[in-house]
Amino acid sequence: MIRRLAVLTAASLFTLSLGVGAAFAAGEPDPRPTNPPPPSSSGSQPKAKTGSTKKKQQKSEQEFLDQYRAAYALKLAGDYPAAFAAFTALDAGDHPDVATELGYLARKLGDYALSKVWYEHALAIDPQHVKTWQYYGMWQVEQGNMLKAADFLQKIEAICGSKACQEYQDLKGGMEGTVTY
Repeated sequence: MIRRLAVLTAASLFTLSLGVGAAFAAGEPDPRPTNPPPPSSSGSQPKAKTGSTKKKQQKSEQEFLDQYRAAYALKLAGDYPAAFAAFTALDAGDHPDVATELGYLARKLGDYALSKVWYEHALAIDPQHVKTWQYYGMWQVEQGNMLKAADFLQKIEAICGSKACQEYQDLKGGMEGTVTY
């Protein structure tokens, strides 16, 4: 009986580890918070939000997160057309994570020109957005631009501060042909 329980436990842990590994390899399921806007130059302090305005903002933020997660789940499921539509419906193309995902999905759908536009838009919003550099680097690999991909790999290393970050490892693997995404 104990042996059977040990075998079942080991099998369960192995199955769980496969699922967790896939989830970590897929990236972040939640968008990073964007930087708050700089204080106004007029020197006046922003007015305190009323209770109802604060609740609306929280609800709006929660709706955004829920819709982002739903779109991300479609991406993970491989339903790229539906995921692209869902990310587009967020109407948040000025969020670097959303722009990056739209670039990724356009690339997976074979629209490299549109993908490039979204990646460059994301980098214009946040030049230090490491996930965009990674995905755009893979775009370069798929286009045969290995020197440009190597430049992007160096940029990722500079942002991360080492070669240990996942984005660096994934792009390096893409360049070596051992990883696809």
